[in-house]
Amino acid sequence: MTRRPVGQGRARGGYARAMLTISSALQAKIVAHARADHPDEACGVIAGPAGSDRPERFIPMLNAERSPTFYRFDSMEQLRVWREMDDRDEEPVVIYHSHTATEAYPSRTDVSYASEPGAHYVLVSTREPDRAEFRSFRIVDGEVTEEEVRVAGDEGRGEEGRGGQGPGEGGPGEGGTAAE
Repeated sequence: MTRRPVGQGRARGGYARAMLTISSALQAKIVAHARADHPDEACGVIAGPAGSDRPERFIPMLNAERSPTFYRFDSMEQLRVWREMDDRDEEPVVIYHSHTATEAYPSRTDVSYASEPGAHYVLVSTREPDRAEFRSFRIVDGEVTEEEVRVAGDEGRGEEGRGGQGPGEGGPGEGGTAAE
């Protein structure tokens, strides 16, 4: 029997199908962070209970490179955030960053630095001023797989952290969604 990651349903044919379910509030926070840091790339994490595949706590981070073409977490901030997640029995459910002039697709550098095989890698393109392309990927052993993005409503509330709200219940969104 094949084991599938927690939180993933089965697609036609019985194979595990990758999907990110995220609240509209968390999606909006990612897009707002990307817009605020433009023209530099923005980056951050959404933590969730270990093993849950549930993004809940929004953690915007500093792009140590302050670059429009590259991002890197500040090493001291990353150490602090990862320790805090460990202390809270959390893990990085979503690792996000923005692309400021290209599509929301992982670059070779993004793929080479992807070190959390269980995380959803969200990319937001802010190249168009009135539209943000929002896509999610799994990156495991250098292989990139795009996954559907389901945006849930905000009736439920998760734990707040630096301004984040947890996922609620609601209707499905679309993969590769555009956020205003």
